[in-house]
Amino acid sequence: MKIGVPKEIKPNENRIALTPVGAEVLKRHGHKVYIETNAGTGSGFSDSEYKKAGAVILKKAKEVFDTADMIMKVKEPIKQEYGLIRKNQVVFTYFHFASSKDLTEAMIKSKCIAIAYETVQKEDLSLPLLIPMSEVAGRMAPQEGAKYLERTMGGRGVLLGGVPGTEPANVIVLGGGIVGTNAAKIAAGFGAKVTIMDNNLYRLRYLDDVMPRNVTTMMSNPFNIREAIKTADLVIGAVLIAGAKAPKLITKNMLKLMRPGSVVVDVSVDQGGCIETCRPTTHANPTYVVNDVLHYCVANMPGAVPFTSTIALTNATLPYAVELANKGWHKACTENPELKLGLNIINGEITYKGVADAFKFKYTDVDEMM
Repeated sequence: MKIGVPKEIKPNENRIALTPVGAEVLKRHGHKVYIETNAGTGSGFSDSEYKKAGAVILKKAKEVFDTADMIMKVKEPIKQEYGLIRKNQVVFTYFHFASSKDLTEAMIKSKCIAIAYETVQKEDLSLPLLIPMSEVAGRMAPQEGAKYLERTMGGRGVLLGGVPGTEPANVIVLGGGIVGTNAAKIAAGFGAKVTIMDNNLYRLRYLDDVMPRNVTTMMSNPFNIREAIKTADLVIGAVLIAGAKAPKLITKNMLKLMRPGSVVVDVSVDQGGCIETCRPTTHANPTYVVNDVLHYCVANMPGAVPFTSTIALTNATLPYAVELANKGWHKACTENPELKLGLNIINGEITYKGVADAFKFKYTDVDEMM
């Protein structure tokens, strides 16, 4: 199979979908790998490293798309790339369709095979291709929150961990999954007073056992959230419903309960956000203010640490990419139920219910397309 890896063109996105090691592994399986020139530069990988791994360097993205049977990316295709994707071409990337009607319609029109990293799911319901970037984003969230709590950045002027004789910052984490757990761990390491909220009592029991003493667990419900945000310095949104829009846990009216200069970091933004006033921002222009509350809603947070992120992502995606390349998408997804759940759009038909429900589009059972 011919695998193509174009350069990511989303603003300040420095990751690449495949490391040189990943290219070498695919080559050893008998496949051809095509990399757009300088695609790996932002992650610290040169064209020469890909050449040594056996990849072919192409000058333009169009050449990569035209040549490849399967495209591997990090972020969802953006408008400039829509027309490059063709019928029956496999596109393997983070799509987050539920947050973008335009993207969904474009991929339907292209009649490609859209396999979304974020909905590949194991039998235990874990999301193996979402976990590494969730870990990165979760660990970054308190770092960004700590920075924007500084008065010079527009925040309250609160030090996350405080110092002897002062109160540490009060951090609320909405969601006890991978993002939330990592966010709470780092915030606690800073010395903050952390409350992690989730609606799964079994998960809360687990977190209560493994988290440090400065982390408190609390059941997530509208009353508890309203009370908690009144004294919060930093709120981290870490809610995920696989393939679907995130629920709005904090409304615009609820923001009025928060203290001026407090900060919200909504990691759920690429699935629509769990804070009503959230809208996607970029690393170049990451924040805005609503009701005196500073919002940080960068949709590709791990793109700021591309060396770590690219290696972590390839570690997770490569086995699935090899399987898709060795068997072809149809056989691979038929034989591997984890990959089958990644099928979001097949030849113009939406085959993932969460995506169809997000926009009230027609849903086609994936088995009808296999």
